[in-house]
Amino acid sequence: MNARVIIEIVGSPKEHIEEVMKQLVEKIKEEKKLLKYNIFEAQEKEKLFFTFTEMEMRFDNVEGLIGFCFDYMPSSVEILGEKEINVKREEIENVINDLLAKLHEYDMVLKNLRAELILARKS
Repeated sequence: MNARVIIEIVGSPKEHIEEVMKQLVEKIKEEKKLLKYNIFEAQEKEKLFFTFTEMEMRFDNVEGLIGFCFDYMPSSVEILGEKEINVKREEIENVINDLLAKLHEYDMVLKNLRAELILARKS
């Protein structure tokens, strides 16, 4: 299946985020089936700069697309040309389990940060 994805980067200085975006696209080109892409020039907004890339990519299955989303956290995904998608039960199970693992990981990080904040306030 083909999909159009948008990945955004915000930061400063302008040259840094533009370079990071170029490196990110190169990494994706090495790992995935990138059909075409366009990197947009960074623009300033509220003392920070933002840039984004729009990419059209080919994925072998839904699991591959979801894995890409976990790895690169695009801000938008559009599946191209497909009205219906048949997904095997095990693919859905894998995606759900990966999602749950990420959620548990983030939950642990938040709990640790909260505990550190409480300890810091007591000091």
